[in-house]
Amino acid sequence: MNPASRRTRNHGFTLIEIMAVVLIIGMLSSIVGFAVFRQVDKARVVTAKAQIDRLESSLELYAMDNGRFPTTEQGLDALVNEPSSAPEPPNYQPGGYLKGDLPLDPWGNEFLYESPGSHNPGSFDLWSLGKDGVTGGEELDADIGNWSHERSD
Repeated sequence: MNPASRRTRNHGFTLIEIMAVVLIIGMLSSIVGFAVFRQVDKARVVTAKAQIDRLESSLELYAMDNGRFPTTEQGLDALVNEPSSAPEPPNYQPGGYLKGDLPLDPWGNEFLYESPGSHNPGSFDLWSLGKDGVTGGEELDADIGNWSHERSD
């Protein structure tokens, strides 16, 4: 073959082909990303319910030892630090009723506590404000309280 008659051709991708592939990858990742983020939000709700169950158990232990739940003013801090305000617990467990610090809800907010509760007048209400961090809401933004879910015992 004559070298002059041979055509040299570059076997690469055109800009249009590369842009089409990038566009397809972008569309697929947005679809997958949305589904993954939705599952993360659902997992946070499940985690909040589990944390509420754990705090409920600790509050029940406190009440068994001391004959009553902490007051609203004493709050959940009574599970970690012995209350010094009235009514002082007569049989407070050395080391408290929770190891470490009080947990935050999965969205980084404190759990709310009221005793006696509005929903549970014989005991206490314990809740998270959910994803939006404000009272009320629907679906993932809904409040998650010890009156709105079954215990996972």
